Amino acid sequence: MGTAWIDEDRFAQGAPVDAAHEDLLVAHCLAAAASGDIEAYFDLGVAYSTGSHGVACDLIEAHKWFNLAAVAGHEDAPTCRAEVADEMTAREIAEAQRRARQWLSLAPDSAALRRAA
Repeated sequence: MGTAWIDEDRFAQGAPVDAAHEDLLVAHCLAAAASGDIEAYFDLGVAYSTGSHGVACDLIEAHKWFNLAAVAGHEDAPTCRAEVADEMTAREIAEAQRRARQWLSLAPDSAALRRAA
């Protein structure tokens, strides 16, 4: 798998964070996700599902990223996607799935995921 972008130990301990560092973290995750990094997909799902690392809580985006990670084979992503989906309406889930398909159609290194989906 790829790089673990989010320091889970520091996050779990509630350690203070530098806002500029957190903004860069999400930017680096997005860049890595554009290159097909499965861990970046998962870490973006974590960030959006918890409203951490410089992004607001957004369950639609969280579901999208967990879905992409699950399709790519991340072991924990299906469980996280299901937990997020439990808090969403059917319309929100449909929007998250639409966004995931859109990401697959636009991301340059997502050909393998498109075949797997």
